[in-house]
Amino acid sequence: MKTIPLSLFLVSAVFANGNGFNVGIDRSPSSLQKTSTLFLGHPNASGARWKPATLFAVRDLTEGAAVSLRGGERSYKSIVEKANAFVSNNFFLIGMAVAVAAAKLFPELGKNGSIVRPELFIGKYGVTVIFLLSGISLKLEELTKAASNVKLNGLIQTMTFGAFPLAGLALTTTIERFLPSLLPKSLLDGLLIMTCLPTTINMCILLTSASGGNVATALCNTVISNMAGIFITPALLLQFFGKSIELPFLDLVRKLVNKVLLPVGIGQVLRMTPVKDVYAKYTIFFKRLQEIVLLGIVWNAFCNAFTSGLGLEVKHAAALLTMLPLLHVGSLASMFSFFSLKELNFSPSEVAAATFCGAHKTLAFGLPLINTIFEGNPNLAAYCAPIMFMHPLQLVIGSLLVPYFKSTVGESD
Repeated sequence: MKTIPLSLFLVSAVFANGNGFNVGIDRSPSSLQKTSTLFLGHPNASGARWKPATLFAVRDLTEGAAVSLRGGERSYKSIVEKANAFVSNNFFLIGMAVAVAAAKLFPELGKNGSIVRPELFIGKYGVTVIFLLSGISLKLEELTKAASNVKLNGLIQTMTFGAFPLAGLALTTTIERFLPSLLPKSLLDGLLIMTCLPTTINMCILLTSASGGNVATALCNTVISNMAGIFITPALLLQFFGKSIELPFLDLVRKLVNKVLLPVGIGQVLRMTPVKDVYAKYTIFFKRLQEIVLLGIVWNAFCNAFTSGLGLEVKHAAALLTMLPLLHVGSLASMFSFFSLKELNFSPSEVAAATFCGAHKTLAFGLPLINTIFEGNPNLAAYCAPIMFMHPLQLVIGSLLVPYFKSTVGESD
């Protein structure tokens, strides 16, 4: 083996086991044309002779020589690649942490009505883009198939307007009877009202899409739920509270059509144009765009939560913030277990969509509905508090579960 004179170039001196290690590299022009042998050694007792320790490879780079340990340490490029892969695989969770932190630090910037106008650019235009992209990505036969799945759709709506309100009634009755000091009656009523609401629109579709679930099923059931909720939710509240209710039916239908059905319909028309090929070519980009819009919704929701004063005592707010996550996690687990039953024979992608649709409650539909029904009621703020707290919690918990659902759906594929 040919050794390289140490006098030509001294790279470093380190200490190991008490002995100095020197590295010599031949920097002559001829030696940099190819991979060259580099000599690493440590002095013997007399310091006069050098013994080989480890061989390196020296490669010529544009600006100099790069040294990499043969069979050894990870290179800088490898570290960067792994870091990029980690960020890409966990983009949504990392983004959510950043969104919540930004909302905490600068809540005034992202609240509704601020100079940024998030309720317009995110809540309106961003969400419209999401439904437009959903319309472009979904084949008409997929929508038709999802709409015709009477068993799945019927069970999702039964969970939304049947099982969930009954669970809410049982929970509030139990607390009122055995733990009357935990929450005041007005907040318990607000909790029961929340369980009677339809499913979310934006959140279900975005979380289903991020999880690799059946977006067509989620889209169909959000529309069915919110259309049915115009009638069923007031009927449930009438049953529980015994109050005559009048709702702006046509206004609610108009909002649902403009927010969901119109952009999806336009997306379906665009599928018949070259736009379909553009979407197919840049699918990864558009998927990431959907995640960014959802992160914007998280940021906006937390900014509103941090700046709004609901007039709650600290102990009651703490009780809600303890109870609501448990309620939501319990509902997600129950929905997932139910829809995963072999007897039902639903695919993992349908199970993911059904779980999100059945376990979520809408803020966009809920607040106007509660304000309309209970206008002038001194407990109005307490009635709104549970759904306002639940909205960001659903985003956080659902987002944390996205990797799990993605893995279950991926395994089935």
